[in-house]
Amino acid sequence: MQASSDAASITRAAGWMGGWLTLMVVIAVAGREATRELSVFQIMLLRSTLGMAMLWPLVRAAGGLAAVRTQRLPQHIGRNAVHYAAQYGWFVALTLIPLAQVVAIEFTMPIWSAALAVLFLGERMNGLKWFAVVLGLVGVAVIVRPRAGEIDARQLIALAAALGFAVSVVLVKSLTRTDAAVAISFWMLVVQSAIGLIPALMVWKWPSAAGWGWVLVVAFCGTYSHYCFARAMQHADTTVVVPMDFLRVPLTALVGWLAYSERLDLFTAMGVGLILAGNVLNLVRWPAGPGSARRKD
Repeated sequence: MQASSDAASITRAAGWMGGWLTLMVVIAVAGREATRELSVFQIMLLRSTLGMAMLWPLVRAAGGLAAVRTQRLPQHIGRNAVHYAAQYGWFVALTLIPLAQVVAIEFTMPIWSAALAVLFLGERMNGLKWFAVVLGLVGVAVIVRPRAGEIDARQLIALAAALGFAVSVVLVKSLTRTDAAVAISFWMLVVQSAIGLIPALMVWKWPSAAGWGWVLVVAFCGTYSHYCFARAMQHADTTVVVPMDFLRVPLTALVGWLAYSERLDLFTAMGVGLILAGNVLNLVRWPAGPGSARRKD
């Protein structure tokens, strides 16, 4: 009974992560296009303010403002301060290096997330989960292929963003223990709007019609992707959910190739294979040994 319940929870988490993956691939393209015209600070402010309007139907369906009340406002502020800085770095990196490389470097995040979840949330990492994470990270390294250990400033921006996202992921998991996904998403938009208001006003310019279109896509994807991610975290541990996100690397590489003719070579294909293998391995649940039932008694 417990095994079937665990499998159902993982299936639900995988479904929500499917929504996250789709929206995050789209936002990578929309974010790059929006930065051709607007400052990153302005894009992030519009993403948050427009996102509040887009999230309202979910807030209302959950019971209105009563559904987003929280006893953990300092944690929401801390989580979103870190996430805002990481997201700024991510948007900047989109303008400097290929899409697949941005996302690939971002996937140093799972190793930080796993370590932080073990240290601060009491989650467990068995050998199989560690191997799945390492396999995915090897796939990422194959795609990025840094030269003789060299890493340039543009890659360092993406790497710093990855570390910030890892901290944010662990804080989201902690928040899901007391707050609903809709509340986590709501406070993300409120706090990040407050943080980004002054920087955005200092560089403000009105978007063109095309610019508004890209900003609306960024706002929609940014709002609902995080709702999907928070829902996934409610159904499974960080160490299960985060490796599913490895699929974003091959998906973004494919979109970069189709939309921008970015390189998609044999090494990328090999990296994709390793990442997929890591995900499959992470989702497999081996039958318990004959002595497991006795150990539970």
